[in-house]
Amino acid sequence: MIIVLDRTYLLFIYFYLNLLFPELRYPFILQCATIKTEIMSQYPKIILKPAKEASLKRFHPWVFSGALIFMKTEPQEGDIVEVFSYENKYLATGHFCKGSIAVKVFSFKQGEIGPDFWRERLLRTFELRKQLGLTSGNLTNAYRLVNMEGDGLPGLVIDFYNGVAVIQIHNAGMYNARIDLGNALKEIYGVNLETIYYKTVDFTPPTSHSAEDASGRISSEPITITETGHKFLVDIEKGQKTGFFLDQRGNRMFAQFYGRGRKVLNAFCYSGAFSVYALKGGATSVHSIDSSRQAIAWVKENMNLNGIPENLHTEEVADVKRFLTETSERYDMIILDPPAFAKHHNISHNALQAYIYINAQAMKRLNPGGILLTFSCSQAINREMFRSAIQAAAIETGKNIKILHQLSQGPDHPISIFHPEGEYLKGLILEAD
Repeated sequence: MIIVLDRTYLLFIYFYLNLLFPELRYPFILQCATIKTEIMSQYPKIILKPAKEASLKRFHPWVFSGALIFMKTEPQEGDIVEVFSYENKYLATGHFCKGSIAVKVFSFKQGEIGPDFWRERLLRTFELRKQLGLTSGNLTNAYRLVNMEGDGLPGLVIDFYNGVAVIQIHNAGMYNARIDLGNALKEIYGVNLETIYYKTVDFTPPTSHSAEDASGRISSEPITITETGHKFLVDIEKGQKTGFFLDQRGNRMFAQFYGRGRKVLNAFCYSGAFSVYALKGGATSVHSIDSSRQAIAWVKENMNLNGIPENLHTEEVADVKRFLTETSERYDMIILDPPAFAKHHNISHNALQAYIYINAQAMKRLNPGGILLTFSCSQAINREMFRSAIQAAAIETGKNIKILHQLSQGPDHPISIFHPEGEYLKGLILEAD
C-alpha cells in the first residue's frame, strides 16, 4: 500500500529534521513528496533545489548541476530524464550530461520519447528550411537542417550537402538517438538523401561506430556543392566542423557586393569561400591566407572550380597575426574570420585582447575608405564585448571607423529567443577613413 503524506505534515517533519539531521532533509522529504508521481514517470526523475526552476519556466534549455538536489535513480550519461521542481511539478525532459550542464532539455512537454518524436522534430526543422527556399536545390543545395538549441535539439547538428547528411553529435544522448534520427532523415528526404555520415564532437562514444550507423559510403573525394550559384568542394571527413561554414552564406554576399574594384585580403581564409565571392563580385585581386596547408590546397581547388583566372588570386600558408604585423601591403578590403579565440568564459579576456590586436593590425593595412569585414565566432564573446574590442582597435589606430552593417549567422542557423547563447556569430562591416 502506498501512503501519501499531507504536505503540511511533511513540512513539519522537514523543519525538525533540518534542526537535528541536516544531511537527511532532502532525500527524506523528496522521497515522501514523490511517491505519488513515481509510478507515472517512465524516465529517471531529477528534482531541483527550491526556487531553481525559474530558468526552465523561461524555457531555457540548460539545467546546471548546482541546481540539483535529488535523483531517485542515478541516470547514466545520455539517459533521457525528467526534471521536476522542488514542489514536485514536471518542468522538462532532456538528456543527462556529465559536467556543469547536467541536463540539456529538448522538450517542455511530458511524453514518450521515441522514433515518432524525433521524426516530428526533424520534419519541423525541414519545413522551416523549405520556407527559406533552401530545399529546392536551384542556386543552393547545402544548408543546416538542425542547429542544436536553436531548433530545440541541444547537442545535435545536421548539415545537408547535396544529398549527403552530416550528423554532428555533441553528447551521449543524441548519440543514443542516432539510429532513430537517421531513419527519420531517410523518410523525410527519400531518394534525395544518398548518404548519412556520423561525426562525434566533445565526447567519446561508448563503442566504435557500428555498421548500422551508416546508410552509405563516403567517397574519398570531396563533395561538390552549390551556394548561391558558386561551386565549392567540401571534405566532410578532413574539414573543420562538418566540412564547410554554412553560417556565413549571407555574409559572403556582402563580400561580393563590396569587393567590386577592390584589392582584397582574406585572412583566416579556410577553403576560400569569401575569396570566391569577392572575385565573382569584381575584385581586382584577392590574397588568401591561412595557417593550414590543407586549407590553402582547398582554396586552389575552389578557384579552379569557379573558373577564376590565376592572375586574380594568390594564396599563402602563413600565420595571420604575423603577416598582418610584418606586411607592408595595403588593401581596399580585408576579411577577418578567425577561429574561436574563446571557447570558455574564463579565457574571454585573452580572447578580447586577440580581437583588438588583429583588428588594429588590419585597420593599419587598409587604404583610406577601405572596408573591413570582421567576425567573431566565440560564443563566450557577446556582441557588446566584440564591438568594444573593435572600438578599442579603432582608438589604438586613430582611425575614424563607421559601422555599415551588423551581421549574424544565417536563418538556417536560428537562435532560440530563450537561449541567447546561441548567437555565437557576430560580424561587422566597417569603413575606415
